[in-house]
Amino acid sequence: MSNGSSLNEFLLLPFAVTWELQLLHFSLFLGIYLAALLGNGLIITAIACDHRLHTPMYFFLLNLSLLDLGTISTTVPKSMANSFWNTRAISYLGCAAQIFFVVFFVLAEYCLLTVMAYDRYVAICKPLHYRTIMDIRACVKMAAAAWASGFLTAVLHTANTFSILLCQGNVVEQFFCEIPQILKLSCSDSYLREVGLLLVTACLAFGCFIFIVLSYVQIFTAVLRIPSEQGRHKAFSMCLPHLAVVSLFVSTGMVAYLKPPSFSSSALNLVVAVLYTVVPPTLNPLIYSMRNKEFKDALRKLVQWVQCQHQ
Repeated sequence: MSNGSSLNEFLLLPFAVTWELQLLHFSLFLGIYLAALLGNGLIITAIACDHRLHTPMYFFLLNLSLLDLGTISTTVPKSMANSFWNTRAISYLGCAAQIFFVVFFVLAEYCLLTVMAYDRYVAICKPLHYRTIMDIRACVKMAAAAWASGFLTAVLHTANTFSILLCQGNVVEQFFCEIPQILKLSCSDSYLREVGLLLVTACLAFGCFIFIVLSYVQIFTAVLRIPSEQGRHKAFSMCLPHLAVVSLFVSTGMVAYLKPPSFSSSALNLVVAVLYTVVPPTLNPLIYSMRNKEFKDALRKLVQWVQCQHQ
């Protein structure tokens, strides 16, 4: 294979070899995927239908659920289909699409989580100016900036990755097309340009992480100054779901890309990839709805409305 254009397809790494284990993998991923669709779908529907949830925090949460649905829908259905049909193949264009959408949704979600940290900072540290700073126009602009950042980054990474000469076969050591695994198939120094772009993206991601950390340092400082215990509890309850989602998102990503090379193996890479592409989109709805009374009330009204429609 002289270059990328001569490739018609790539071969993804399977979760299992025997048909029984492949069927088990299909069943597990199907259950996880349906849970993610249900959880994020309920959040989107409840926020869209209940006017009491038309606030900046829930507007960003709706966007987060859309991104979570996009992330898990990019990787899991293809892996399920391959297991069910006992194949490993993914087309060249399909592989390019996976890389584009994974980068798009993951980067956009990270930017959105940074915006949500700023929203919590303004709500707690500058409550009197909250409505002025976080008005509808500002919220839409910040959400659009997060989506646009993910889109632009995805275009650059996809174009760079698939302009690289590939001569090391077509076997991708992952259950979906991932940039580091595609780079392993390169046969020249042309991959250095993509590595440079990855480093720039990593620096920007680290900048977002520092911003989130500094925001929460100021948030917790302000919360500890609240005289009443009830006020402190309310402030913490506003921040803890977001902080939990950020911790899950960042920790799984760090494990995936910062683990020592000596710990790298096909089986471990599969498990780690599941951690950062499948687990967060599935657990995020549960984290946000677990202790959120407003959302539970909205969800209860939605269920009652659906029941009335069927009676």
